[in-house]
Amino acid sequence: MPPKQRRIAIMGYRSVGKSSLTIQFVENHFVDSYDPTIENTFQKMITIRGQEFALQLVDTAGQDEYSLPPQSYYVNIDGYVLVYSTNSQKSFEVVQFVYDRILDMKGTNTVPVVLVGNKSDLRMEREVSFEKGKELADSWKAPFLESSAKENQRVEEIFKSIISRIERSENTGQEKSGCVLS
Repeated sequence: MPPKQRRIAIMGYRSVGKSSLTIQFVENHFVDSYDPTIENTFQKMITIRGQEFALQLVDTAGQDEYSLPPQSYYVNIDGYVLVYSTNSQKSFEVVQFVYDRILDMKGTNTVPVVLVGNKSDLRMEREVSFEKGKELADSWKAPFLESSAKENQRVEEIFKSIISRIERSENTGQEKSGCVLS
């Protein structure tokens, strides 16, 4: 079976660890320096339950509640990894705006998404409880994971989880066309 092509956007507020998670997953190392991302695309092959996937990971520039991300963040994207930092209440609020904006731009009420609370290793600086993250993800009917790119905790699980969500949505026929019928 040929590999299935999947395009995944990693989105969230600035400096929440979107690039660190992506690089940890693709290259197996932690990047400590913070250099604001404009946009990078990474490739990675992964096998899940015998099926090969050729992933294109779009590591996006940080968003805020006022930014209007380019159309390319919505077109031909199969699923989204939405990231906030467990030590930033602001980033948690922004991720909710980002999710709503994705639904608006795609003209749908559901989209394959995984919510990630990154930087779980910064325990003493926590501003967003696990329960708050779980509650938000549940309201989206989405998986929720807390991770640490630095400690490589649950990083691969994030990407396996979004692929499962994409596969499930395709099998149920949801979110195929991306158009709204009225």
